[in-house]
Amino acid sequence: MKIETRKSIEDILFEKGLLTPEQVSAIKFEHINTGKPTENIVLERGYANSKELSKARAELLKIPFIELTGVTIPVEILELIPQPVAQKYHLIPFDEEVGGFLKVAMLDPLDLQVIEFVEKRAGLKVKPYMAEVQDIEKSIAEQYSKSLGTEVSAALEEAGQVSKKIEESLKNIEAVSETLRDAPVSRIVSTLLEYAVKVRASDVHIEPEGDKTRIRYRIDGVLQERLSLPSKVHNSVISRIKILSDLKIDEHRLPQDGRFKISVGKNETDLRVSTLPTIYGEKVVIRLLKEKGKTMSLMELGLTGISLKRVEENLRRPYGILLVTGPTGSGKTVTLASCISKISTAKVNIVTLEDPVEIQIQGANQVQINPQAGLTFASGLRSILRQDPNIIMVGEIRDKETAELSIQAALTGHLVFSTLHTNNASSGLPRLLDMGMEAYLLMSTVDCIVAQRLVRIICQACKISQEIPKEMLEQIKLTLGPLYEQKVKSLGGKVLQYKGKGCDRCERTGYVGRTGVFEVLTMSEKIGLLTLEHRPSSDIEKQAISEGLVTLVQDGYLKVLEGITTIEEVLRVAED
Repeated sequence: MKIETRKSIEDILFEKGLLTPEQVSAIKFEHINTGKPTENIVLERGYANSKELSKARAELLKIPFIELTGVTIPVEILELIPQPVAQKYHLIPFDEEVGGFLKVAMLDPLDLQVIEFVEKRAGLKVKPYMAEVQDIEKSIAEQYSKSLGTEVSAALEEAGQVSKKIEESLKNIEAVSETLRDAPVSRIVSTLLEYAVKVRASDVHIEPEGDKTRIRYRIDGVLQERLSLPSKVHNSVISRIKILSDLKIDEHRLPQDGRFKISVGKNETDLRVSTLPTIYGEKVVIRLLKEKGKTMSLMELGLTGISLKRVEENLRRPYGILLVTGPTGSGKTVTLASCISKISTAKVNIVTLEDPVEIQIQGANQVQINPQAGLTFASGLRSILRQDPNIIMVGEIRDKETAELSIQAALTGHLVFSTLHTNNASSGLPRLLDMGMEAYLLMSTVDCIVAQRLVRIICQACKISQEIPKEMLEQIKLTLGPLYEQKVKSLGGKVLQYKGKGCDRCERTGYVGRTGVFEVLTMSEKIGLLTLEHRPSSDIEKQAISEGLVTLVQDGYLKVLEGITTIEEVLRVAED
C-alpha cells in the first residue's frame, strides 16, 4: 500500500519553480533548528512574496484563492457583513453562490469561530476563500466606501424629527448640543467625513442649494459631487459640524473658522472648518490634513532632469532665497517641507513660520502664526532672527514688510524659503519689484524660483496605450523642441500616449494620485540685468529658456510621453 506523504509549503513552492532543492533544504534546516515558522523564513530570505505564499497556503489547505483587485462587489453583498466586522477579522464578502452560500475572502479560512459568527450575522452558509491580507484591507477600504449613499439614507429616515426638534429649541444651545450628540445627524456627518478620508479627499464642500444640499469632495485636485441631502437636514448637519469645531451655532450671519480631529482606523486626521453665509444658508468647507503629514524626496515630488539638478544645487548654498510659486492647492507647502527635510541635520537651526502648520518636519522648530494675537509673518520673522537660525521658512511673502525682512535675512547669511502667488517662475521677480523691492537686492539674494502645478497620475490598474493624434503630436514636438528627440531616444523610439479606462480602483476617473510639473529658474547675470532694467516677465522667461529652463507645459508633455499623466491634465493645469 502506497502511503501519501503530506506536502509542505516549501514543497509546493518548489513545484511551482519558486525554490531550488538547496533552498528547500536550507528552509527545513533553519525551521528545525530555530522553530521559526517556514513562511517567515521564506519571506525573510526573499524566496517568495506574500502573494505567492498565500497561493501556496491555499493549495496546501485545498481552499480556493481569490485576487480581489478589479473585483466589483455589489452593495447588497457588502451589507451582509458590516465594515467594522470585516476590518476586525480581516475578511470581505464578494459574491453569493446558488444554494445560499456566501463567498468570503479571508486571511484565515480555517478560523471556524469567525466563520460561524459570520454565518449567523449574514444568515448564509460561508464558503471561505484564501486572499492576501493587503488585498483584503485595500478592498475593504475601497468597496465599503461605495455604500456612502446607503448609510446616509438610513440615517436620513430618522433625521426629520430631530431636525424639527432642533429648530424648535435653537434658543437653548445646550439642548441643541445634547440633541445632536446621539442623533442620526451625527451619523450622517461621521459617514461623510469617514468617506472623505477613505477616498483621499483634500476637501469636503457642503453647499445649500435651496431644495437640496450638495456634497462635493475634492479628490486628486478635482471636485466631484457624490451625494445630495434633503434641505430639511442642512441646518442640523451644519450645527453638528459647528459643535465639533467649537463654533457658535447660533451665529449664521458671519463667516467662522474652527478645527477638530477624527480617527479613521489607525490614522488621525486634522480637519479645518470654514463657514460662509450664502443666500440659501451656510456653506461649509472642511479641509482634511493628515495629522502626520509626510515629506517626500524631490524625485517623488516629480522633479527630474535639469530642474532637479538646479534645485539640489541651490539647496547646498549657505544663504540666499528659494521661492516656490503657484496658485493655492498646487503643492507648494509639500515642496518646501521636502526641500527643508533634505537639508535638515543636527548642525543647523531651522525655524519656520506657517499658516497653518500642515506637515511636521523632523528637526525643525515650526511656528504657527496667529494674527489675532499679533503674531504675523513679519513680526514672527523679526523674532526668528533673534533665535540664531541658519535656515528660515516663511509660509508666504504677502506684503512689503515680509519681503524686506526676508531679503535682509538672506543678506545676513541665512538660507530663506518662502512662497509667492504667481503663474510661473519668471513672474516672481516682477512680483517682488511690484511690492517695492529694490532690483539690486533681488539680484544678490534670490537664487532660485520654482513654479509648480499638480497633475493627476494615470491609474495603473486600467492603464492603456494609444496613438497620439497627428495634430497633437506636432504641437508636442513644437513645444518641446530639442527636448522631444532626447525624450524619444530615452524611451527607445516609442511615442505613445496613455490613459486610464476607468475601474473600481480609480472610481471610474482613470486617475489615482497626483504628481508635480515644475519649472525652475535660477538667477544668472543676464536675468539679473533684466531685473535691474525692470523688464517684463516674458523677457525674463525668454532668457531663462535660452539658459535651459524647462517650462511647466514642457515638463508636463515629458510626463505625458513617459506615461505618467495625460495631455488633458497638462492642458488643464499648465496651459499658457
